[in-house]
Amino acid sequence: MRCPPSFLSLLLLTLPASVLAQVDSRTASLSKQLGQGQEPRVRTQAAQGLGSSDDPEAVKPLCSGLKDPSEQVRAAAAQALGKLKEVAGLECLKARKGETDTAAQAAIKTSIQTLQELKSQAPRVYVQLGGVKDKTGELKPEVVKFAEARMRRKLTQMGVLLAPAKESKSAAQGVLRKHGIHGFRVQAEIHSTEAGGLMVRMVCIGYPDQALLGDVEVQASGAKPEELLKVLAPRIIEEAADTFEWDT
Repeated sequence: MRCPPSFLSLLLLTLPASVLAQVDSRTASLSKQLGQGQEPRVRTQAAQGLGSSDDPEAVKPLCSGLKDPSEQVRAAAAQALGKLKEVAGLECLKARKGETDTAAQAAIKTSIQTLQELKSQAPRVYVQLGGVKDKTGELKPEVVKFAEARMRRKLTQMGVLLAPAKESKSAAQGVLRKHGIHGFRVQAEIHSTEAGGLMVRMVCIGYPDQALLGDVEVQASGAKPEELLKVLAPRIIEEAADTFEWDT
């Protein structure tokens, strides 16, 4: 079954190139402000911006922000790590449990709790990600790996339990029975578009019964492949979850 083009695909095509190009540069700019800004106010605002970026690359500068001389900045960095909802931030937050400032200490505690809950949440669905294939023939291997990492991050944030790459049918069925959830296998492909951009297509099948359910796609243009995939990788996961009703 072939699914019709989604509204999301059309929406991404209407985004100005400058918006897509800002995805990467904004994180870099905010990271620089957090690390080198002269005023605590500027560094605080940078930390808050990184927390709202939905970019896993924001974890490293925010972890560094936990050591800022200003207690205001340290508190903002801790809050931002919780808002970013990237489990990788747990380690540096736990390392700062000895924080002496009351506000920063409270922010660290709250964010640790948020990320712990995210890490231990009951699974909503069982998904095996069959990898990402480059059909353009032009992408660097690290760019393809980056796209897959972004997809896995989005799946984890959505409460998806990830299935191992190689799993027996009986083992998969055991997991599904244990949690009372449905299973899916998805395979992603990256294609070039006539507009000079990228299109990500994702095929979804039942798991582990291998029944074909259909495919979805999203596309965008106007920026470098890395920048486009920062937008497209999580979007295709959202589109698949909505189209194939992963919650039911």
